[in-house]
Amino acid sequence: MQSLSLALYSLLMWCAQPLLRMKLLMRGRKEQGYLTQVEERFGRYTHLQAHLNANLNLDQQRKENRFVWVHAVSLGETRAAAVLVTELRKRMPGMRLLLTNGTATGRAEGETLLQADDVQVWQVWDTPAAVKRFLNHFQPSMGIMMETELWPNMVHQCAEHGIPLTVANARMSEKSYRATTQFAWLAQPAYQSLAAVWAQSLEDAKRFSQLGAKRVEVLGNLKFDAEVDATKLEQGQKLGSTHTIITLASSREGEELAFLRSIQKYMKNKPVVGVNTAYSAIKNIANVKNTTWMIVPRHPQRFDAVAQLIESHGFKVSRRSQWSVDDMGNLQSDADDNTILLGDSLGEMALYYGMSDVALLGGSFEPLGGQNLIEAAACGCPVVMGPSVFNFAEAAQLSLQAGAAVQVDDMQLAVQAACGMVHNREALQGAQEAALAFAKAHQGAAVKTADAIVKLLHQRH
Repeated sequence: MQSLSLALYSLLMWCAQPLLRMKLLMRGRKEQGYLTQVEERFGRYTHLQAHLNANLNLDQQRKENRFVWVHAVSLGETRAAAVLVTELRKRMPGMRLLLTNGTATGRAEGETLLQADDVQVWQVWDTPAAVKRFLNHFQPSMGIMMETELWPNMVHQCAEHGIPLTVANARMSEKSYRATTQFAWLAQPAYQSLAAVWAQSLEDAKRFSQLGAKRVEVLGNLKFDAEVDATKLEQGQKLGSTHTIITLASSREGEELAFLRSIQKYMKNKPVVGVNTAYSAIKNIANVKNTTWMIVPRHPQRFDAVAQLIESHGFKVSRRSQWSVDDMGNLQSDADDNTILLGDSLGEMALYYGMSDVALLGGSFEPLGGQNLIEAAACGCPVVMGPSVFNFAEAAQLSLQAGAAVQVDDMQLAVQAACGMVHNREALQGAQEAALAFAKAHQGAAVKTADAIVKLLHQRH
């Protein structure tokens, strides 16, 4: 049954290859990164031969210092991988990293992790032939999948090649679990073949175990160990020091529109229908003429569209990419009552959170599971979450318990809650302190995970 199901899946993936090429071409029109080294997606690496042979014969390299392979599909996973790679290098001097990514933003971020003998390539498409070419070419000593990525042919071929495959910082929402059980005939053999799963929480661990994973441990969330860019944070704090700033952070499509409409309702002093008891007592909330609003879209290809959306609602736009040196010291010239700040840059979330008094958590006001609230907390920025936080379920619950966040049902209530927080400075300061304490209290997963990886490698070799 397993061989038949895998064969049917493999046939489907083989037939889908033209669609993948078409999708990459379309994505590449907006993000050029997707057009870079496309053949890597299909396990072809002739362009890397010179790099791999720079110092040693290729076969000798493979025998003497085999790659440790880390797969981080996108930006968030790559940042989580960064803290793990740092700890692994401490324990394995001279470690050669093989880093694979699935998105252009993840690949760009991943470049910052590379050292002289490391290699970065695209995630290979999950056909038997492509996966075999990938594994035969690089011959990694082990594979570490970050968070959720698991592909049946890759798992099967790693087992065939004697390469232990693991999942680090593993998470699985109830929604993903239910979806996976619908394909248990294909998924269960893959989970059973894993060498280890290091889960973020007990609930995550239970779901992996129920799907067949045999060696599962709870080691915590690596994202708590990610270092904040102190320079960017300080710069942001200076920028925001003369303003009260409420930010929609890492926003997704549909959320910016709801945010802008909610702001407009306050500007027209329209009451919000259905406000829950926790905030109904706040009178004349959001003296919005004293509040500056900012939007930071999650995906760079949407920067221009969001700018147009802001202008179409009668606001002016002040884009981060156009701030002058003077603006960096003082936002007064750019920010007035009718201006929305637009964070149209990558790698500067610490700056944006540093500027902000309160952040509304993107991805949580649409059924998308929410973005990384831990990064905001580490910057001392409390968050207002919407109802959809399944991607960070445990972190969201812990942040609520710590007083570092509040949760509401929709964007209108989120704007009202944020305004209530910024107009109660004592409560705001308490929430900011709680956010910092919350982020610090849950650190330590990187050390535990790196120790577990080294232990597994020693057991296998």
